[in-house]
Amino acid sequence: MVPVTRLDGRELVVNAELIETLEATPDTVITLTTGRRLVVREPVEEIVRRVVTYRRRVLAGGRRPGNPGRSWRATPVAAGGAEEPTAEPGRHPTGREDGDAG
Repeated sequence: MVPVTRLDGRELVVNAELIETLEATPDTVITLTTGRRLVVREPVEEIVRRVVTYRRRVLAGGRRPGNPGRSWRATPVAAGGAEEPTAEPGRHPTGREDGDAG
């Protein structure tokens, strides 16, 4: 998933697997395999960088490079779109053991 910004400032996340083409016309136009077209603020090069980063994470099995015990999860785009690790394996993000009630 790749966060992008529409020309009106609204943020959305695009499924990177559905991107067919990127065009600079001079605005960036994303064409999806569904035929849908999105015009966004980010330049083509930035979207390519985000897609490459996403694909690397997918191919790595969602594991954080250099720390195989921690996985990645995206924060909401409104909070900055940064990536941060989830809880340790076998632990719920609240600290309780997986499978614990409540």
